[in-house]
Amino acid sequence: MSEEEKNIGTEYIAYCRRRLSEEYFPRIVRCVNELTEEDIWWRIDESNNSIGNLILHLSGNVRQWICGGIGEIENHRNRALEFSERTHIPKEELLKILESVLRDADEVLKNFNTNKLLELRKIQVYEATCLDALSHVVEHFAQHLGQIIFITKLRTKKDLKFYDL
Repeated sequence: MSEEEKNIGTEYIAYCRRRLSEEYFPRIVRCVNELTEEDIWWRIDESNNSIGNLILHLSGNVRQWICGGIGEIENHRNRALEFSERTHIPKEELLKILESVLRDADEVLKNFNTNKLLELRKIQVYEATCLDALSHVVEHFAQHLGQIIFITKLRTKKDLKFYDL
């Protein structure tokens, strides 16, 4: 790998780390802090997800794809439970779960050798390069963050002022 390619890889990983930990997570915290415990588990109907379920799902996805897939750390995920959970885990606990996973993922990415970005990994039923896996996580996280923001705005009828963070 050329020096330029290494620099691009290093910059891309830094970008992804920044998005997940410094932009996306604080926005989820802001949303959760605006909501009641009931709001966290509210859903339009059973075909939709609550914010609580989305946070559990994001935690499982990041742990499986980054920690397990890219970092090759053993993990056991129950994806179905992320969506079926109905016990109303307190919002502080949900944030701790997500923060812990993001910290672990950030450690994997901080120590990741960019020469391995194009290595294949088996994740779920997919074969993906580490680059694909990382891109998947950041994109997937952003999509569900959008749902969390939308639900928060529906429930609070507030401008969340993300540019004030």
